[in-house]
Amino acid sequence: MSMQERHPFVARLPIGRRIPFPAEGIPFWEIFPFEGDLQIKVLDEPVLPEPPRFGEDGPQSCGGCQDPLKNAVWSDDRWRVIHSGGPTGLPVMVLLCPLAHHDLADLPADLSAELGPMLQRVERAILSLGGIARVHVNKWGDGGAHLHFWLIARPAGMVQMRGTCLPIWDDVIPKAPEQEWRASLSAVAAALAAEGGEAQL
Repeated sequence: MSMQERHPFVARLPIGRRIPFPAEGIPFWEIFPFEGDLQIKVLDEPVLPEPPRFGEDGPQSCGGCQDPLKNAVWSDDRWRVIHSGGPTGLPVMVLLCPLAHHDLADLPADLSAELGPMLQRVERAILSLGGIARVHVNKWGDGGAHLHFWLIARPAGMVQMRGTCLPIWDDVIPKAPEQEWRASLSAVAAALAAEGGEAQL
């Protein structure tokens, strides 16, 4: 199939036409953070080939490889936990990344074997803050080619924030004061360092 031909996945989409909300779609879920008159955006034509992601050409074009401890919370000789650069509304929002430049599809077997335990370790560190009901783990990968998992804390009792809209809630709720945000990250860093590696905050 050439780039000019539409894949069946895309060919069935109503590109250029207004899509109505399904009767049981996400805007009617209790966890959806918005209300009022909404419309689904009209789908644009596919862009092929897709524009390259940051780091698509390898470590030389990857900001995470050029400055691996930028925004670092914790690191060891194989992994790092970083923050996104400024205060969040939710208690904690961090990213787990290997130091080496890989995406999930080409992650070497030794790092793959460490990935599950590392995700558990970061989740335990976040839960150690107290007042956290769940830690959501997300991988999107459309912005950067260097593997990164988002770990996002949902405050206990905030059942309206359950599920897939949690990152959207972080965009719209008030941000934490800088001192509080840094104190939470420092506590996470200390909890991670208690099992090895080095706190960076």
